[in-house]
Amino acid sequence: MIDRLLVLRRILTDAAADAVPERLAEALAAQYGLTRTELYLVDYRLAALVPVFGDHPRTHPGDPAWRCFDHQSAVEEKDVMFLPITSRGERIGVLACEPAPGDPAAAGELTEIAVALAHELQAASDGTDRYQAVARTRRLTLAAEMQWELLPARSRSRPAFGLAGQLEPSYAVRGDSFDWADQDGRLSLSMLNGMGEGVSAALLTSLATFALRNARRGGIPLDDQAALADQAIYAEHRGHAYVSALLLELDLTTGEVTVVDAGSPRLLLLRDGAVHEQKLRKEFPLGMFDETDYQVQSFRMEPGDRLMLASDGVYDAVTATGRYGDAALARFVRRTQSLAPLQAVRSLLGDLRAFVGDADLEDDAVAVCLDFHGV
Repeated sequence: MIDRLLVLRRILTDAAADAVPERLAEALAAQYGLTRTELYLVDYRLAALVPVFGDHPRTHPGDPAWRCFDHQSAVEEKDVMFLPITSRGERIGVLACEPAPGDPAAAGELTEIAVALAHELQAASDGTDRYQAVARTRRLTLAAEMQWELLPARSRSRPAFGLAGQLEPSYAVRGDSFDWADQDGRLSLSMLNGMGEGVSAALLTSLATFALRNARRGGIPLDDQAALADQAIYAEHRGHAYVSALLLELDLTTGEVTVVDAGSPRLLLLRDGAVHEQKLRKEFPLGMFDETDYQVQSFRMEPGDRLMLASDGVYDAVTATGRYGDAALARFVRRTQSLAPLQAVRSLLGDLRAFVGDADLEDDAVAVCLDFHGV
């Protein structure tokens, strides 16, 4: 039985970038006798599971495919098995198939195949536009295309932490973004908001992101990362355009968090069921003035803590009836404590969309959720 698993993995590895789903379906039919295989990719808004081979997205939360996606576990219904397609916590979609009867080993092997498929789809995405095109239910604006390509991933799960972020309006986001990286027992996380509209805001945020990455990858401390990004933006725009930013670095061993607060995001700490705003000393946004001297602040997270970062597009969202506000944000963060980070940010921004109703968001809204498990 193990031979067919090895064969299928080799087929996935050797498949052309744009033909992974077809080679997968052919191999599952040949090696496992499957009569039906479908691959669903989650859309940019986290609101639809879009079929690669069909035309009818799954959007109902009670759908077995969505239960599989949300709970990250296999779901079997009416002889169809739904398996999560996830790589290092990045939720890509769901694999649906009908295992041949009388094959008890198939279920376990198909679970392994779904994991291998996730890795192959991530690798293949660098060589084809197919999967990005399938995973959108409508066309992205140019600024949104730039912002989504800038992201490292939408979610990540490691033994020491869980992390997820989401942009809204997903298909027309402008200047808000986030970035992260983990290395050598430390997690770096930033939330950015480039001023302006459309492509100009996206370009500004891109400049800030790459300046911060360049400094971070050079092993430079957090305060100097902010200073170098500040200089890069000021040199380009001479103070006429700037980026609000919140930069964090979490020591995954001790739980110590170092922070540079150069902007407007809210930082809420959920601990033992209670929500507290983590008050920080605010400094000038990146690029507002020449050679700003940024200072690092610090606090400590305990295992089991959750941090929720929310941009001003969340708590300052307004309708004719009023403002979403900090109190509503804190209440909703408390309600997410039983949810995984991706479900938490999806639910928070879903609540914001329900608050706004048919009106458009006047500003981008970004939420990032970080759970610290400890080591």
